[in-house]
Amino acid sequence: MEKFVSIENVGQTFKTRKGPFVALRDVSLSIAEGEFITLIGHSGCGKSTLLNLIAGLTTPTSGALICAGREIAGPGPERAVVFQNHSLLPWMTCFENVHLGVERVFGATESKAQVKARTQDTLALVGLTHAESKYPHEISGGMKQRVGIARALAMQPKVLLMDEPFGALDALTRAHLQDALLKIVDRTRSTVVMVTHDVDEAVLLADRIVMMTNGPAATIGEILKVDLPRPRDRVALADDKAYHACRTAVLDFLYRKQRNPALAEAA
Repeated sequence: MEKFVSIENVGQTFKTRKGPFVALRDVSLSIAEGEFITLIGHSGCGKSTLLNLIAGLTTPTSGALICAGREIAGPGPERAVVFQNHSLLPWMTCFENVHLGVERVFGATESKAQVKARTQDTLALVGLTHAESKYPHEISGGMKQRVGIARALAMQPKVLLMDEPFGALDALTRAHLQDALLKIVDRTRSTVVMVTHDVDEAVLLADRIVMMTNGPAATIGEILKVDLPRPRDRVALADDKAYHACRTAVLDFLYRKQRNPALAEAA
């Protein structure tokens, strides 16, 4: 796979009342097309800040970010974001919430029938055809997140960015959506960058896990390749030695090396 997203020596400093706050320093990462990357680390390590930089929602203080050969200078339809809060418009149905974004991206080049079909196809992809006429208050939290994912996928982004999209859900719903995401990514071949606090989620979903050092002035500490075949089955992985080895490596970084930075530097 060829390099698709490139993060080159990126730093991010915010102005605060107490003076400059260095959130990120010297972050460099290459992401291949079709690759699934998870960002993990303790709170305050800059995971969401890095995701916002890739999305073009903020501009780096130093360095550069490139997607598909072009510098990221702001938001664009080739990069779609799914947040922990689904951010659905409450006065619109599930169909209308997805259709709104599709119309803005494809309305000038496709017919109304094509835009409608694209919306319906994406809702079907996340298993929500039966709920397209329902309003957000009429569906569960897991279904709302499915609509948020559908809204992002419907624009056919080159990169899908996800900021803890399942963090507010109960364990069972979270597991169901993780499995659904695995199937969706397998079908769409999307390039995905996902922020998570969940070690098991990171190992289950990712091709590589990017582990961030503690903030402030956080950077990439280690990158772990998850050498598990796809498609992945959580039940089959329960007794998989390679799965547990990856899980142990991430836990070791987070709870041993980051409590004792000298160990991380010596690794």
